[in-house]
Amino acid sequence: MGDIKVYFSDFFGVEEEVVDEYGAVNISLINDLPLFIDPFLLFNSENPDFQDIHREMIDYLLFLQEQSERMPKLNSGMKKAWFSFSEVKQTWLGFSLSGNAGCGMGNDFANSLFECLNSIFKDFGKEKITKGHHMEKLCLISPRVGRDKISDFTTNFAKKYLLEYTQEFARTYLEPEYCKEFTVGKVCFNWETTSWMAKKYYLPCYEGDYVLLTPKAMLTRDDTFINRIDMIRNLQEITPSISDDALRFELEMYFRDVLSKKKKEMSQKEKDDIATEIIKQYPELIDYYVKYKEDNQADAISISKEKVREVELLFNDQISQLIALLNEKTQFYHSIPDAHKEAKQRVEFLKHVIEDQEGYRLFYANGKPIKR
Repeated sequence: MGDIKVYFSDFFGVEEEVVDEYGAVNISLINDLPLFIDPFLLFNSENPDFQDIHREMIDYLLFLQEQSERMPKLNSGMKKAWFSFSEVKQTWLGFSLSGNAGCGMGNDFANSLFECLNSIFKDFGKEKITKGHHMEKLCLISPRVGRDKISDFTTNFAKKYLLEYTQEFARTYLEPEYCKEFTVGKVCFNWETTSWMAKKYYLPCYEGDYVLLTPKAMLTRDDTFINRIDMIRNLQEITPSISDDALRFELEMYFRDVLSKKKKEMSQKEKDDIATEIIKQYPELIDYYVKYKEDNQADAISISKEKVREVELLFNDQISQLIALLNEKTQFYHSIPDAHKEAKQRVEFLKHVIEDQEGYRLFYANGKPIKR
């Protein structure tokens, strides 16, 4: 691609194969890649470091639950010290309109977490149905908390590992001119002082900020393996595994007498709303759903590998080819679109590559045209 820099390997003078063999995603430093850390992949991993991240996250949630029981209201100081987390934008993963600044977690997450720990999450850590404890339960209850916020929260607990993981890469493969020592805030929680601590790391530096590499093994695209839409649309799949005879009977009767009769007349939203009401009426269904996912945990790894590979194919391999075509066949990168005429000219260059240079092939994923 000549001097056109897009990916980590371009900016830091290493071969793409080196990043790939290290097990990391070759992130774009132009715009976030739509990948997310899935806490279930940490829980289900054979890597003890990943398991430790999940365990620390659960321990912290148990700590928050204990504090929530002592404090009837979430005051601003408590929210700022314990419940508020920033997006770790230095991973260059997630959703953003441009660059790596996503929408962040905001007050919604902190408020939802506090409310849930005081209500439906009250027995968190004492579950008897599931094998483990899963913070994704929060997104099963609150529509305001989606994959990006669950991933952002999880990334805050994976941050120490990611910092060490990237520091090791930097020391091994990068020239000193590309790196710098950074003091990073909120790296680990001090259980004695109940406060977050900062630490220093030697890291790749891009435009004055550090950059973090993330292992592919903890990433997924689309929703996390445990997610709200999957739960509310698969209640019938969960029903046979419910050990409570009365609850199972009531659900089976409901599906037979209500949903089956109205199936053709109801919109998907109406079906989702009804399923949501059932879950509110029987909150134990959340644990049965999580157990169902635990019993099918092998799917999590195979699905995530496939999704990550799709992102790499589309956003790395195919975009690289498109950039090479534009650079070789047109003046696309020599035209600065600071006026209407230049912007229109760039569109014409792109149109030429797509229509006349077989560039259209690069707008396909899995043999199908990209729709979103």
